Amino acid sequence: MKRLLGAVLTVCFFGVSGGMSRADEKDATPIFDKAIKALGGEDKLKSIKAYSVKTKGTITFGGNDNDFSAKAIHEGLDHYRSEFEGKFGDNDVKGVTVLNGDKGWRKFGDMDMDIEGDQLANEKRTVYLSMIPTLMVPLKGKGFKAEATGEEKIGDKPAVVVKVTGPEGKDFKLFFDKESGLPVKMVATVVGFGGEEFSQETTYENYKDFEGIKKATKIDSKRDGEKFVSTEMSEFKVLDKVEPDTFSQPK
Repeated sequence: MKRLLGAVLTVCFFGVSGGMSRADEKDATPIFDKAIKALGGEDKLKSIKAYSVKTKGTITFGGNDNDFSAKAIHEGLDHYRSEFEGKFGDNDVKGVTVLNGDKGWRKFGDMDMDIEGDQLANEKRTVYLSMIPTLMVPLKGKGFKAEATGEEKIGDKPAVVVKVTGPEGKDFKLFFDKESGLPVKMVATVVGFGGEEFSQETTYENYKDFEGIKKATKIDSKRDGEKFVSTEMSEFKVLDKVEPDTFSQPK
């Protein structure tokens, strides 16, 4: 049950160093600026206070692909609510995850759980990792440190690489298409529900325009090199307001 819970919770979130170089060559700001422009521009991205997404896809668990659908609401980097449902083997699964600043909760079937301690810290990181490729602007603010580390090929196209240190002190890498500037991959160490660590590689493809904002609609993740989650986004909406009870403990 714990492995199943850890696997299905993941569906809610679907966000090489070069040689020695001069300090200015490590400045990631021009890379971020190009990405922000490609995604819709700094003014438009800064104006996003909250947004919602709907996705569907498959999660590979126990060697089998399992269908699911999910919807989520994000507000800032630390307010989040997701609802998902799917069929995993013979189990019909529904669940809710809520992050409300320094509080969090999960409802998984008939089980209600508080998210606390290390799990809360991991949840916060998972949420901001899922949001960064959409908003990008927070990477230029307080709490994040970044440096350009060179180039790599993603498929047959060159990408520039940035190593980012998040507010909790953990690193991840972002890869940007050299021509368009759009985010195309993220590599981060993530923690599963049971406390185990994985190297997770997430790719972003099929960018579409949603009222002037570019958003990847195909997101695939591998854990330790193995197929894990594949999602297709069907809806992305910027929200003018969020209902007051959105980030309350699920009932």
